[in-house]
Amino acid sequence: MSDTKTLIENRPPSVATLFGERVAATPDAEAFRYPVPSATGQGPDDWKSLSWAGTAERVYAIAAGLIAIGVAAEDRVALLSATRIEWILADLGVMCAGGATTTVYPSTNAEESAYILSDSGSRVLIAEDASQLAKVRERRAELPELAHVVVIDAEGVTEDPADPDGWVLTLAELEQRGAQYQESHPEAVKERVGAITRDQLATLIYTSGTTGRPKGVRLAHDNWSYMAKAIAGTGLLSKEDIQYLWLPLAHVFGKVLTSGHIEVGHVTAVDGRIDKIIENLPVVQPTYMAAVPRIFEKVYNGVAAKARAGGPAKYKIFRWAADVAREYAKASQDSFRRTGVASAPFALRAKHKVADTLVYAKLRDAFGGRLRAAVSGSAALSPEIGYFFSGAGIHILEGYGLTESSAASFVNPGEAYRTGTVGKPLPGTEVRIAEDGEVLLRGPGIMAGYHGLPKETAEVLESDGWLHTGDIGELSPDGYLRITDRKKDLIKTSGGKYIAPTEVEIQFKAICPFVSNILVIGADRNFCTALIALDEPTLLGWAKEHGLEGRSYAEVLAAPATSELVQGYVDRLNGGLQRWQTIKKFRLLPRDLDVEHGDLTPSLKLKRPAVERQFTHLIEEMYAGSREA
Repeated sequence: MSDTKTLIENRPPSVATLFGERVAATPDAEAFRYPVPSATGQGPDDWKSLSWAGTAERVYAIAAGLIAIGVAAEDRVALLSATRIEWILADLGVMCAGGATTTVYPSTNAEESAYILSDSGSRVLIAEDASQLAKVRERRAELPELAHVVVIDAEGVTEDPADPDGWVLTLAELEQRGAQYQESHPEAVKERVGAITRDQLATLIYTSGTTGRPKGVRLAHDNWSYMAKAIAGTGLLSKEDIQYLWLPLAHVFGKVLTSGHIEVGHVTAVDGRIDKIIENLPVVQPTYMAAVPRIFEKVYNGVAAKARAGGPAKYKIFRWAADVAREYAKASQDSFRRTGVASAPFALRAKHKVADTLVYAKLRDAFGGRLRAAVSGSAALSPEIGYFFSGAGIHILEGYGLTESSAASFVNPGEAYRTGTVGKPLPGTEVRIAEDGEVLLRGPGIMAGYHGLPKETAEVLESDGWLHTGDIGELSPDGYLRITDRKKDLIKTSGGKYIAPTEVEIQFKAICPFVSNILVIGADRNFCTALIALDEPTLLGWAKEHGLEGRSYAEVLAAPATSELVQGYVDRLNGGLQRWQTIKKFRLLPRDLDVEHGDLTPSLKLKRPAVERQFTHLIEEMYAGSREA
């Protein structure tokens, strides 16, 4: 612990400095892998490697190019792109130029993109392609401060007579300008990095927020330098690891992974295409990856659906193996807690060995066969799904943090992880639970405040540095945190009973393999109801086996057999709840909840008010005549 404390206390002022140290220490070591289309244009992608020295060459060229086009210290440079190697190179280039990266999700529409660019005062935008460029061209009149747009992928980019001279350039052109600038100003980038101070703005991340306009969270260089050292201090990662990075880098969870990567010096394989995850895992063979709960839920439901499609015998084996996995995981974790050694009773070990051959080994192979640990964050993971993966040999370490705390405030500690908790605080982070159960955080990862919003900052950040997270939680005597719900999401029924909807929702996700999303409703009502969205492929697979083959998704949803199917799972859920928590009625949604319709944030968090507004008619239908109910 003293070594970790020294590591953190002696951190440099910025990740830009850490990056230079990493390059100097291991210039020829592999830093990144990234996909490129195969030479024939058909079949799977080829993967290329980039050494730390090769990374530095491109990063410093981008940094010099930004300096050449007028980017000064703390000037905002926005990034509007999906996760790809160029995102990381550009972000590091901005950092090494002394600028501040403003992140924008590629799914953000033109209006909101313009709002973020305007509110942040961004002077340069690095856009992924022609479609992202089109968003700012559409709103250019609202962006007088935007001096340049740099396009990563120039294919399909056409000239627009309305563009000012030199307003659009490609990333290749920016790097070329940077290389030329370095010839006449060889020390320019080094001087910019050397001038960075701890409290200088490094990143402006706009919270995707479940309500209202997004707020810009101001994170200084020291936040990321601390995160890099604290992640290394957990001991969870080593130089031998291979990380598969697909998370949106516009989100703080994705962003923090790049800081830890630079400090530890392992290999990171980068590809943000979600539809390529299943294809990429056996190719990359990661030892470590981070994901959000929805990914693990989808994998679990997919495996269950595949087993069901294999016939009753195969499905029975899967269900037995799933029960064994959970029992084995609970026994192993309990044993480790008591003795420091993970073990299970002999009879359970024997069953586990059989189940491993029949089910678990194939599941591990689907993840590449070498996955040592997966970190889950951004939302709560159902403990039952967590125990299943744990027992199958895929160890999911839940973590916790906010954009306002630079993402990683808690993480489960390796072998000592406890499913259903978010682990212990990172070294250097303090936690306390307020009288009303709210989790408060303090430490070097906490934001400076919201950009241009002093009132909103004061509402969550106390003068002595404690951040109000808005989450309700419980701390175990030995420091493990369990998050129970969002403070603002707690439901109080008309009968005066408090309900944590998230707890009920994650229980249902563990029970029902057909669910995609669920929203529990009951505030100021005399009973609870739910809006339930089903997973279309899984449901249609079930429909084939139950006399509904050939029918559309809408027709299958409307079939009485589908309501009966879901009612059975609701009854199972209710059997484990307090009377006032039980779901008395539910409605099936005509479509899944998604980012495009505004139901979910880009990090896949449920936007409860938006969903309730969208489906008010279904909610009112469930409560019609409820006074007599």
